[in-house]
Amino acid sequence: MKRRDFLKNSFTALALTGVGTAGLSIFRNHQFIGSALAAESSPLLPISPLLDNLDKSGQSAQFLLHVQQGTKSFFPGLDTRTYGYNGNFLGPTIRARNNQRFKVQVDNDLKEETTLHWHGVHLPAKWDGGPRQPIAAGASWFPDFTIKQEAATLWYHAHAMGSTGEQVYGGLAGLLIVEDEVSDQLGLPQTYGVDDIPIILQDRRFYRDGEFAYVRNMHDIVNGVIGPHLLVNGAISPTLKATSNLLRLRLLNGSNSSIYSMSFAGLPQFHMIASDGGFLERPVPMSSIVLSAGERAEVVLDLSSLEYPESALMVDQWGGNQFTAMTIQKAQTLDENAIMPNRIKQVERIPETEAARTRTFVMETMGMGMMMGGRLTINGKKMNMSRIDAKVELGSTEIWEIENRSAMMMSMPHSMHLHDVQFQILDRNGQQPGPHELGRKDTVLIPPGENVRIIMRFQDYKGIYMYHCHLLEHEDDGMMGQFEVV
Repeated sequence: MKRRDFLKNSFTALALTGVGTAGLSIFRNHQFIGSALAAESSPLLPISPLLDNLDKSGQSAQFLLHVQQGTKSFFPGLDTRTYGYNGNFLGPTIRARNNQRFKVQVDNDLKEETTLHWHGVHLPAKWDGGPRQPIAAGASWFPDFTIKQEAATLWYHAHAMGSTGEQVYGGLAGLLIVEDEVSDQLGLPQTYGVDDIPIILQDRRFYRDGEFAYVRNMHDIVNGVIGPHLLVNGAISPTLKATSNLLRLRLLNGSNSSIYSMSFAGLPQFHMIASDGGFLERPVPMSSIVLSAGERAEVVLDLSSLEYPESALMVDQWGGNQFTAMTIQKAQTLDENAIMPNRIKQVERIPETEAARTRTFVMETMGMGMMMGGRLTINGKKMNMSRIDAKVELGSTEIWEIENRSAMMMSMPHSMHLHDVQFQILDRNGQQPGPHELGRKDTVLIPPGENVRIIMRFQDYKGIYMYHCHLLEHEDDGMMGQFEVV
């Protein structure tokens, strides 16, 4: 079976189980805003500003981030209390270069502890920003390291122990773009905010007074906090006015726990050019793409092939809602701004023979156990900060075999995210992944009953890092472990 068909069938099968619905009936309750209520008019797509580099020479990348509280109006006449970086909701886009020194001052202006995790970044453990690097209320943190990876669309977000889901839901997330000499020379769309567009997708649910309805009951822990309103860069059903023939979208599934299948109305085909950790070897023609929470993809749309004045980003929420996420209006005359290369770059495949060992990780959800106090586990264990679950030798290559062994009545998807390293997918249930999954990744979707093997090199840094399900309610409930590079 072709990989695309497999994902489509898996998507449909999982929807039939009711997984990921987050109890859609609760949205009919009078205390929640239903999906029918939206903004009075479609706003223009907000574009997060590029964060100013404090080193005007460009020799290094130096930034200042304030973690702060705010308010935002998602619906007419209603204010929502939010979190943000340097603003009310979400954060600015940070741009740096491979081999550039990267220094950030992070001021926590909240009244609670937080962290700032550099998702997808290869970096020393002490600057990872996971649960082991808390920033107390009113305190500051000063990560300082050198970027050591190829061009990619990465991101940053809160990752405090036990409260990651709530803080990300409140708005603590933003993009981190790494550029290099390859990305400079490809001729792809690269004018930020014009033909190179950041797209952060997040679903939310709201109380009728406008506040986020973030709940941590057992149902939401098991299914994730899934909402009937889809935000694109913090706006509901926005419009992007495109002026160029080729449009590059940097897609981030920034939701807490949703899995999205995405396509573009009126465009039967688009091209995927990059996954989590950087460029694919060549553009891959796609009709739709599935991203789990935390995954990214860069896609290029050729609007000159669009017969109609506009297209729309269509999003199916796994087991949940269908959204017209945003409208893309094309100008009457499109600028010939860029090219679509036939080949992007050579992507080295790590040979299996290089692996020093294979480890097995079983992600498990037990039905009765959940009702008795929680059984979201990896290898039968919940997260314990005082326990190291795997010791890995510096300079070694390993294969990790990850199995989603959910109980039949609690059959649900999981994902696996590794801090520090980018990996390659070897196979799914023994079958080679599709061409869109042959690049570097840091997060991988694992549907119920599926077995995925990944391979990666542990280079440069010693220290303790995390691996976990990136469905944030699962992570907060303890579906997380620690590996130490020694």
